[in-house]
Amino acid sequence: MPSSILVGLVYNPRLRDSKLLFESLAPSLGLRGSCWISTPEDLPECVDRFEDTSLIVVAGGDGTILHTVREVAAFGLPIVGINMGRVGFMSELSVEEAAEKLPSYLNGDQRIEERMMLAARVRAPGPDGEGRALHALNDVVVARGNTVRLMDIGTAVDGVPLATYRADAVIAATPTGSTGYALSAGGAILYPEARLIAVQPVAPHTGLRQGVVLPGDSKVELSTGDGPSILSVDSSCEQVLGPGSTVTVERSPHVARFLRASPASAFYGTVTRRLGLRSVDS
Repeated sequence: MPSSILVGLVYNPRLRDSKLLFESLAPSLGLRGSCWISTPEDLPECVDRFEDTSLIVVAGGDGTILHTVREVAAFGLPIVGINMGRVGFMSELSVEEAAEKLPSYLNGDQRIEERMMLAARVRAPGPDGEGRALHALNDVVVARGNTVRLMDIGTAVDGVPLATYRADAVIAATPTGSTGYALSAGGAILYPEARLIAVQPVAPHTGLRQGVVLPGDSKVELSTGDGPSILSVDSSCEQVLGPGSTVTVERSPHVARFLRASPASAFYGTVTRRLGLRSVDS
């Protein structure tokens, strides 16, 4: 490992073994004195270290990676994920592989995979105006609030009305997010390095029931009615939307960067295996 490299180690504090994994890996990989460790929640306190950091290693599930990406994407830091969750679509290594294979990632021997992100802004009527941008690697969702009811979500693309979905929610997803909530709602699986935006209704009652796939430079506007509704960004950043709010979703200036050992085409086998569509050995 190059002596000048500084590595960030990010672990899920709800998984006790994730911190223990790093405590065992750091000395065995020669990282003593050349690494820092944090939870995703504490990453804002580590910003002064980002400029000198060459790589982030994340131990946890996809949720841990999503949170980490939102904090470090603006700095262009590449990520290697060690899967300690259930599916691990974005992870690169298993726990059993970490000690043997991590050195090649630390040495910079792997390709960089760049994935599109989204930026969402809420525009509320009245003096509050437009809010700050929230960045997502997976998806931006406008959904009904706590009441059990359908809601009307007006959807426009580049200023042109597309549909008013009467549904539980409408998802705007990246190709990365196409294998998450959008997939469970009946959406298509998209190649992760594509520059596309998928718009997918959830449990639509009337009108357009199928999702649509848009060019990556599209601007999607999701408008709410008078009832309670919420905005969810990557299933974690939730915000209550006031009546008559509009959420604008477009391509983020940031990208998520992952280190990959396999060629890009390996995605197809990985996604079908992790979805349980074929056996591990096939």
